[in-house]
Amino acid sequence: MERVECARQNRQKYLGSGSAALEATDPELVAMQDRLLYGEIVSHGTLTDSQRLLITLVVLAAGQTLEALDEQTEAALKIGVRPEEIREALYQVAPYAGFPKAAAALKIVNAVLVRHGVTLPLPDMGTVSEESRFRDGLAVQKTIFGDGIDAMHASAAPGQRDIMVNYLSSFCFGDIYTRRGLDLKTRELLTFAIIATLGGCEPQLKAHAQGNATMGNSKQNLVDAIAQMLPYIGFPRSLNALACVNAVLPQDEAETKA
Repeated sequence: MERVECARQNRQKYLGSGSAALEATDPELVAMQDRLLYGEIVSHGTLTDSQRLLITLVVLAAGQTLEALDEQTEAALKIGVRPEEIREALYQVAPYAGFPKAAAALKIVNAVLVRHGVTLPLPDMGTVSEESRFRDGLAVQKTIFGDGIDAMHASAAPGQRDIMVNYLSSFCFGDIYTRRGLDLKTRELLTFAIIATLGGCEPQLKAHAQGNATMGNSKQNLVDAIAQMLPYIGFPRSLNALACVNAVLPQDEAETKA
């Protein structure tokens, strides 16, 4: 399909018939964005519509480009993403980009949910207790990263153990990763997107590229996630993320044939 027409149809699919905010003053910029994102990127690759929209939401939250959150939340609901999935995606932002960024995004998203008649707060999705959060978080951590976590814990300096051991296993993986609403495979994909958005976190990005592979996300899934992020985070961070994926994951069969 011709790129301009493809962009028109996909924009209608995701966003409906409304016009972009800058349409009246900067129609050329709007056209460039739409033809790249909706005319090319969303029509290619391995991601589902739900994955694309959840990735977009966490990228906007982590990057604090909040102006587009209302529109993209509407798009997520339009293509069938459940409110619980949207909330869990934004909760996933907290351990990687901080509570304030997650909270700022949730204020906008919650307003959209209320507009759609959703009753807040949504049902509790937590699964851990104060007594189990470290144990359960450590189990999830090892599921994703293997028994090397034990060596990391053992090597943590005494004065740094709270950050390297207690907070990481109990909060990040215990309080967040164990929640219902999203599976571990999806949470790892979103975590990769969040870290890539932040930039300057290449060691962690490489670790989570491998974690994604362990959870069953293919290298092409990650490449397609980077493509989905590109219009929102730009080329430098996108290319850094791509380099991290290439450094960690070998060429897949499709790349070899190409």
